[in-house]
Amino acid sequence: MTCPRLPADDDHGSWYFTVQVRGLDGQRQRVRQGGYADPEEAQAAGRALAVADRDGAGAGCTAGEWLARWLATKDALRPSTRQGYATHIRLYLIPQLGRILLHQLTSRDVNALLAALTSRPSPTGRQLSPSTVVRIHATLRTALNAAVRARLIPLNPANGAELPHPRRPHPVVWTAGRAARWQQSGERPAAAVWTEQQLATFLTGVAQDGLYAVWWLAALRGLRRGELAGLRWTDVDLQAAELTVTQQRVHADGQVVVGPPKSAASCRVVALDAETVRVLMRHRERQEKLSTTAGARWQDSGYVFTTAEGAPLRPDYLTGRFRRLVAASGLPPIRLHDLRHGAATLALAAHTDLVVVQAMLGHASIVLTADTYVSALPVVAHQAAQETARLVLTAAAALKG
Repeated sequence: MTCPRLPADDDHGSWYFTVQVRGLDGQRQRVRQGGYADPEEAQAAGRALAVADRDGAGAGCTAGEWLARWLATKDALRPSTRQGYATHIRLYLIPQLGRILLHQLTSRDVNALLAALTSRPSPTGRQLSPSTVVRIHATLRTALNAAVRARLIPLNPANGAELPHPRRPHPVVWTAGRAARWQQSGERPAAAVWTEQQLATFLTGVAQDGLYAVWWLAALRGLRRGELAGLRWTDVDLQAAELTVTQQRVHADGQVVVGPPKSAASCRVVALDAETVRVLMRHRERQEKLSTTAGARWQDSGYVFTTAEGAPLRPDYLTGRFRRLVAASGLPPIRLHDLRHGAATLALAAHTDLVVVQAMLGHASIVLTADTYVSALPVVAHQAAQETARLVLTAAAALKG
């Protein structure tokens, strides 16, 4: 059926081409594309696609088809990483780029995607943060690098994209001034840590909580939530005063899965002080009493932190329980992850070497440790200032003498 406007309006409508090309599986498939201003432009595009088809299979593959194929072949991904890739592809990449033929994808298309992600609300209704946009781009770039290696495209159009510059939130201390402002207006930093006195107040107040050892380990040794949930007694050597981080329990696709730690550096041995050893010994005694009380209902899971019947804990349960304990304490609010930040800043305030703090946290780079934590506690900066001034004054006194 012909559009009635075509004879009267030369600018109305567009031209299409149709060619037979091979898909990723080598089978012939029909590709129809339109939107061209004149027949010459449509014919040129069709010839270019036919040339690409002669160079190898996959000329008819769209960006969306390649993204799906690429994700399906990534067997060795951590569950949380796979979930992140799948979310990026489903919510952002396929809706914006999915119908474009892979070999026709350009840097202009990629930059248009990034501009849309930065300026418009996401499908969930929230504005995406710069760091999220950067991660979505990283997923696309990684998938397209694989397409280059498979010789489906000559160059990666996601390279050199115009990315936003996210700022990593640096933890700040809940000073008296910040606490007063929070009480008056509800304003709170993106990441904050308690002072030594505030932490001591919290730990004293939750001393009888069944998961006291969780909060202690997070606050003093800086274990991540997934590492705490995944800790087993076989990973704890109380005689040697150390524990080994070998796995974590994380959420992926609505389920809790057990996987390796976040990175190779996160597989680490964490030294324990005498008080931490005592805290864990008391926790083990409490768990043995729970086992006796539960009787046949007890599940011998081997985990350090469990339910009253021995089952391992969900990571989100730890988050919710900690939030309720903080609210009940009346202290300025922090997240469970902020206990890890606090462990690092307190260690630095105790003059612990930066390399030791890096190893305790399981950071792959000492630059990350230094950039995130060195400026967090004012006491560290004040001590450094005093020591610097002392050196100069001592030298000046020697000159006068």
